[in-house]
Amino acid sequence: MKKSFLYPLLILSLSFLLGACSEQQKDTTKPKKEEVTETKQNEETKGNEPSTAQWSYEEETGPEHWGELDSSYSACTRGNEQSPINIESSKVKTTDKLENIEVQYKPTHFSIVNTGHTIQANPKTESNSILVEGKEYKLAQFHFHTPSEHEFNSQTFDMELHLVHQDANGKLAVLGVMIQEGKANEALAAIWDKMPKSETEKEIAIKESVDLQTLLPSNQTFFNYKGSLTTPPCSEEVDWIVFEQPIEMSKKQIQAFQQIFPNNQRPVQPLNEREIIKES
Repeated sequence: MKKSFLYPLLILSLSFLLGACSEQQKDTTKPKKEEVTETKQNEETKGNEPSTAQWSYEEETGPEHWGELDSSYSACTRGNEQSPINIESSKVKTTDKLENIEVQYKPTHFSIVNTGHTIQANPKTESNSILVEGKEYKLAQFHFHTPSEHEFNSQTFDMELHLVHQDANGKLAVLGVMIQEGKANEALAAIWDKMPKSETEKEIAIKESVDLQTLLPSNQTFFNYKGSLTTPPCSEEVDWIVFEQPIEMSKKQIQAFQQIFPNNQRPVQPLNEREIIKES
């Protein structure tokens, strides 16, 4: 009688222990799965940080405060090779060994957007590029600033065009072109006709192709220095090629841009120990 009572009790105890072990095993594996998910979410959030911090060219979110707005913008304040700069003749080093720049542009179709900070034109193909010391940089986009961001002997121009290029490793090279008031710029007429006055979510296609070669000055003497993006996150290691001769736009064209962006210029930054090189 006593023996028959113990068997069911033993079976019940064993079942309880097996169940407990099974639950413990489930609890042990579950946190690992949650940890992976959490890590992935953190990486995704981190990757999106630059687009969450609002910046502008005015007051509390203006250039002097960019470095405080987001940790990913720290180079804007702490960087040692920031752009734009004042190109002073007395600090320019002339040489006959300046890196060779080969421009490979042709008429291209673009779409444009108002980013909230500038008018930006995005190419429909990857057929435009520049060669810097034999390395190819493909045109990613071009955009405008007013007044010019770079200065020549402390003098600004009405506007400045930036043609941004990127190589296969993500390194950037930017052509800077000064713009002064003069005759109408026919190469940009199609873009100016469609220029959106407020920030856009969708790109606006431009039917006419843009002859990029005509956006460059006839005299292609240039200054070369190592700098940065002129907008957040102000990333450095950007190869700047700034043409000495400006191109022209009409007063009407310049004013049309300035009505949308009265001032989207970052002030000049300290040169520090950098060299500005010009071909002799």
